[in-house]
Amino acid sequence: MKLEVHEIQALKGRRQLTELNVQSVEHSKAAEAAGIDIIVSGYWPEFAARRAAAPNTHFCFGLVYGHHVNADEAKRAAFQAMEAGADSIYCAMNFDIVEQMAKEGIPVVGHAGLVPQKYRWTGMRAFGRTLAEARSIMDVMRHYEDAGAFAVELEVVAEPVATAISRATPLTVISMGSGAGCDVQYLFAVDILGETTGHVPRHARVYDNFAAEYDRLHDRRVKAFSSFRDEVAGGQFPDPSEIVNLKSEEAEALAEFLADPRQQEKP
Repeated sequence: MKLEVHEIQALKGRRQLTELNVQSVEHSKAAEAAGIDIIVSGYWPEFAARRAAAPNTHFCFGLVYGHHVNADEAKRAAFQAMEAGADSIYCAMNFDIVEQMAKEGIPVVGHAGLVPQKYRWTGMRAFGRTLAEARSIMDVMRHYEDAGAFAVELEVVAEPVATAISRATPLTVISMGSGAGCDVQYLFAVDILGETTGHVPRHARVYDNFAAEYDRLHDRRVKAFSSFRDEVAGGQFPDPSEIVNLKSEEAEALAEFLADPRQQEKP
């Protein structure tokens, strides 16, 4: 049964939830079948299909960082997603923008720790390894509390810090590489399935090797296409079972018709 926001909040401290970033309809369908609690996607063109594939799973729609330059644009996109079936909205933008959405009753998920979209300022590194950084992250959480967010993703934050923060805040804390002491464990479906072609983050656990399966299927596609090409060149395609033929009397009539010299004259 789909978890609503108030139910997610009520489960804090009672059991850990699971969350997947899905990048296809197949991911969504499989996530629901597997009993995943929350799925996330920010790809609008396929949102309706991914939503329909997992109707009984909490769907958090992610606002793509940089696509909305102010609170009005962010609210418009969030309302559109909610009307289309989203259950909550992920937003890594300024607290003021989160507050404006929350004031309209939009359930918002914020982001702290490593924010990949802001790596130019911070670098791609772990956070919370010093007291100063731990206090800074806690300060961010307090800002999200004041802004009205219901949850925050903590990405690559030192586990003791993430655990302490999760216990100290009423917000639902989502761990992306921040240890087992948070309320939700979050991974990308492509990493779990081994679909990632490049670097796999240290915090991601690979459970299958779909990339090898895709390579195998690619080889089979090439083999099948090549056989088709070769059989066309060698006259083996098509064979009599794959074409429409004429009854003998119709074939004879057609041959006579085409042999008549008068049929060769232009009208």
